[in-house]
Amino acid sequence: MDVGAEGFARCLPRLRRRILRAAFVALDMEFTGLHSTSLQNNEPSLFDSPAERYVKARQSVQRFTLVQLGLAIFSKENSNKYVVHSYNFFLFPSTLGIRDVEFTLSASSIQFLSHYGFDYNKFLKDGIPYMNEVQEKMLKQHLLAGTWKICSNADRDILKKAIDEVTSWIAAAKDEDTMILQDLNGYHMLEVQLVLRQALENVWTEPLGDMKVMVKKVSPEHRQLLENSSHDHCQTKLILLSARGFTNLFHILVKAKKPLVGHNMLMDLMHLHDKFYRPLPESYEEFKRNIHNLFPVIIDTKTVTKYVQKKCRFPRVSSLLEVYAVLCSSNLDPKGPPYPVIALGSGCSRYAEKKFLHEAGYDAFLCGSVLLMSAHLLLCRSTGDAVEADPSFLQYLTVLAEHVNKVNFIRGGVSSINFSGEDAPCRHPPALVVHVRGWPGLTERQIYEEFKAHCRFDVRRLSENQFILLSNKYKHVRLVLRNYRHHPHLQVSVYRRWRHSPSVNCLLQISGIVALWSLLAFVLGGARSC
Repeated sequence: MDVGAEGFARCLPRLRRRILRAAFVALDMEFTGLHSTSLQNNEPSLFDSPAERYVKARQSVQRFTLVQLGLAIFSKENSNKYVVHSYNFFLFPSTLGIRDVEFTLSASSIQFLSHYGFDYNKFLKDGIPYMNEVQEKMLKQHLLAGTWKICSNADRDILKKAIDEVTSWIAAAKDEDTMILQDLNGYHMLEVQLVLRQALENVWTEPLGDMKVMVKKVSPEHRQLLENSSHDHCQTKLILLSARGFTNLFHILVKAKKPLVGHNMLMDLMHLHDKFYRPLPESYEEFKRNIHNLFPVIIDTKTVTKYVQKKCRFPRVSSLLEVYAVLCSSNLDPKGPPYPVIALGSGCSRYAEKKFLHEAGYDAFLCGSVLLMSAHLLLCRSTGDAVEADPSFLQYLTVLAEHVNKVNFIRGGVSSINFSGEDAPCRHPPALVVHVRGWPGLTERQIYEEFKAHCRFDVRRLSENQFILLSNKYKHVRLVLRNYRHHPHLQVSVYRRWRHSPSVNCLLQISGIVALWSLLAFVLGGARSC
């Protein structure tokens, strides 16, 4: 279930077979941070349009990186049964190239993952490399020009030790003599060979597996023949294949075009684009088009479960684990056929015995399971007693059609982002306007603190003595209107654009002036004619 750099290449063929046979794939990620606090006005807000939120999130995605990616591969079997194989991939940016990769750590995010037992040694020491198309193109250019370099100081120490061993040995060695370098992981095996071949023209290298590399002393002529051989493990295309690392699996997912399932997955999709495809574009619409081309069918279980909570007798819960627990324990549709059986595949049985919160593979497993149970529940409600005992996944997709490609939008101007069409506006409670009297110099932060004791509002200054408040709960709006009816300094009322908007007021004033001048001109013109 846990996959690092050392075992990734061996797992890749099996992963490809399972993805191609899958009904769908669920995904979850863990990051070094979510929202950068060092950037001004970067916090998500109810005032955000999707494009404004994208700009904020893009800045954070560019600063933080992935530490773990979880995939749960759900395959349909006979008798209403799905088998799931769940994986945790530890990831670390590629250090082979001309430019070093920089990323930021958020103290709270690191502490959060540590609390849930995240193994940072696996992330740092055995993380699978990855790169996007721009980084791969740059590496290819430098490989062909012979100007590539090793960015990691730790890698340099390993390489120096290997070079020292070989140079000490080769002075006394004869042609065709060999030696073995040991204890090299998959990525170091490639780097050692590249460095040795570049530094010494009379050596040849071959990987032996089991963390070993064979070094042979050869003549320059023999070496040239070996370099032109199709069996050379250090051909540019093979180096790129190795350096690409996890991006190879990303390409398999893209080509397979299986439905991709996540939970509150906007940040997941942005990191997928930025880390494995191309740097995030400035344009929000271009980002949407790119994601839709890569993954034509996306399902966000947050969007689905919000709908299920409205349509079914479903208790108000928020976290993915709570939703999973309710679906597993409650008989929400006693007349319908039972949920599909979800069986854990070989090597994944520990998820049946214990909860592993915020482990990416476990959360991906929960996500896919919630999707199947929610879809089954909606299918039963839409067809009554006519549901067959073994519904196909296509039937589930049909009943989920209105939620496909709609990703939940947390606290913003729309309820979801539509990756295959226009974003529909969200129905928020009415905005409030606060008129300040006798309290000079009041800031947005002070207004926020004033109302925080009663409820949560997002605040934006409207004019020198006016502020707009936005909430996503009607009861909070009613509460504030009632409690501040007789406040000595803060007059709170429902925001009316025609009355409170500075731009509308300015337009009305200009229109009034124009109308007044027109009237005066008419009157004066009439007086002269008389």
